[in-house]
Amino acid sequence: MTTILSSRDTASRLDGLHVENTVVRYQARATVFAQGDTCAGVMYIRRGGVKLTVTSRTGRVAVVAILRSGAFFGEGALAGQRRRSCKAETLGATTLAVVKTREMRRRLSDTVMLADWFRSHLLGRHIRTESELIDQLLHRCETRLARVLLLLANFDTHYRQRAPLPAISRNLLADMAGITRPNVDVLMNRFRKLGFIERIDGGVQVHRSLLTIVTQE
Repeated sequence: MTTILSSRDTASRLDGLHVENTVVRYQARATVFAQGDTCAGVMYIRRGGVKLTVTSRTGRVAVVAILRSGAFFGEGALAGQRRRSCKAETLGATTLAVVKTREMRRRLSDTVMLADWFRSHLLGRHIRTESELIDQLLHRCETRLARVLLLLANFDTHYRQRAPLPAISRNLLADMAGITRPNVDVLMNRFRKLGFIERIDGGVQVHRSLLTIVTQE
């Protein structure tokens, strides 16, 4: 099951609320923190994207979430979590704002606007996680992959894709949709032939016509 969160970059809001933070820039595929690392603060994505994964004792790796600009992560530190329960890795060039745990707790307790904003983020993640769980349990492979592509496309309010998706491995798409790699290959080719997606500059352009796959169920 994979939760995908995205929104417009609202870094100015974080700065406007005078929350002390450290800006850190990462290259693509850089490790922000590893599973088991000490929790040192809460992260906010100013630009770019982050993939969260969990590795089992047997070495199996599962994608937990794909996060876009405007998303918080690492908030387990606020609940007393001492060690990171997952690994965070950048998907491309990414800029993060890192807020120390003590500072975040203090500002959440004395700044209503920040508390409301953060609460909305947590509720949004819960709703999307619930939706993804239902999707995994009830829907066909075709629908699950279509939903992943639509969420990754980061459409604006008029269902226009803001930018083509960067190159994403078929294995990652398979993990996110909860289907096999061969199924991803077959379905991506089918979507392309139907005109739902197309390759542009090494990435993938998702057309809103792909919504028909989701709405027909």
